[in-house]
Amino acid sequence: MKLTNYICLLAFLPLPCIGQTLKDAYRDYWYTGISVNQWQVKADLTGTNVHNVTGQVSNDQTSDWPVIVDNFNFVVAENCMKCEVIHPEEGIYDFTLADQFVDKARAAGMRILGHCLIWHSQCAPWFHYDEQGNLVSPEVLKKRMREHIFTIVNHFRGRIDAWDVVNEAFEDDGTPRKSLFYQILGSDYIPLAFQYAHEADPTAELYYNDFSMNKATKVEGVANFFRPLIKQGLPITAIGMQGHMILEDNTDNRLIKQYEHSIETIASLGIPTFFSELDISVLPNPYGFSGANVSDQFAYRPEMDPYIKGLSKEKTLELEQFWVDFYRMLISHHEDIIRVNFWCLNDANSWRNDFPINGRTDYATLFDRQSKPKPFVKKLIELLK
Repeated sequence: MKLTNYICLLAFLPLPCIGQTLKDAYRDYWYTGISVNQWQVKADLTGTNVHNVTGQVSNDQTSDWPVIVDNFNFVVAENCMKCEVIHPEEGIYDFTLADQFVDKARAAGMRILGHCLIWHSQCAPWFHYDEQGNLVSPEVLKKRMREHIFTIVNHFRGRIDAWDVVNEAFEDDGTPRKSLFYQILGSDYIPLAFQYAHEADPTAELYYNDFSMNKATKVEGVANFFRPLIKQGLPITAIGMQGHMILEDNTDNRLIKQYEHSIETIASLGIPTFFSELDISVLPNPYGFSGANVSDQFAYRPEMDPYIKGLSKEKTLELEQFWVDFYRMLISHHEDIIRVNFWCLNDANSWRNDFPINGRTDYATLFDRQSKPKPFVKKLIELLK
């Protein structure tokens, strides 16, 4: 073959992944994201801004910020935009932490997801009750939802690219979660939230997000709920799957096959999907537990915490193979995926150390406890070569 012909042929071949990070390697496939805690944005040496959040291994984790900027192009705040933080009392908003996060991410040229507008958990206690302690009427809750969504979305309009509008509204069997939102408004609160968010910022991408979306009953229940709404013009951009996984549940690649089915199910709606909160626990799974309901907790037992001194070689290889196989599956469906987002930067600040058993040592993220990428990350990058 002549050299000129060879050069022309190369022009039509996929480029090798020149970048050394996941965001560079997969830039033509999807955005690569990460959750960010408040101490990675700004040190809080006084300890006065402490909230019930994940990742408080230190009140100064700002040294992680360059790692975040170098390795990811999409960020989401772990907690500072949730209702109990940003709207703690009726008529009172506190944008302090959220503004710090958004300003720093925008200065770094990153895309930003607002998380989240309507969620039954970590919702300020006043939201559903009147002064006598009774549940408010449907009309009052609609008014509160609209004011809450409009105030927050308008505050960040032009600075935030997308919103998790509704979070975790379904049970694992695919039925609506009987949250206080549901008890007062039925499932109508879900399309109402999307309507309000779209009215507040017609340019923002709007997402639904949930855990246990590998389960067929759940993803099909969610899909069946949104299918007629999408046909009626619901302003929803994508449906997200959190992806809080447990390694021992992946026998015969079961988890990976389940998520492949879920990707295909959501794609059948005519909208894309994304992974919003990826991590995988290597620890024993107590009582066959699954999901990410933060109120579920089990008592500590030493046998449930086997890797305090480090991960075994066997488990390390098993974890590495999982991520390689998982990414191979994602690549085969990349046209239906808009973002692959991980939850917590490193093993030290991962919420999996304390959920669903407090005080364990887990290895759930892409980076070790010193915020160094684990060796298998290079293998994920090399999959595209």
